[in-house]
Amino acid sequence: MSAQSPAGGEGREQDRLLPVANIQRIMRRLLPADEKISKDAKEVLQESLSEFVCFVTEEAAGRCAEEKRKTINGDDLIFALQNLGFEEYVPPLQSYLAQYRRVSKQKEKE
Repeated sequence: MSAQSPAGGEGREQDRLLPVANIQRIMRRLLPADEKISKDAKEVLQESLSEFVCFVTEEAAGRCAEEKRKTINGDDLIFALQNLGFEEYVPPLQSYLAQYRRVSKQKEKE
């Protein structure tokens, strides 16, 4: 069975999905230690999160194409989230991105 890869070509299903181990690790951090997560729950979340990432990335790529750029950056992703109706995530992400850039600059100087 083949599926569309994020680049638009044909690819394997697992190549277009986020790794389930990473998703499971995040889920486990949010749940009490004695809680179990069914395989179906992990797969549904894997599919949903992968689709969401593609959705946001596609919107950010559209902005880059309009501006004739080839590289998506953090500002493009924040713009995409705002455009798609996820305004409540914009302020914390802008703050995180600014902090990330400050730390990256400091590391470059060292």
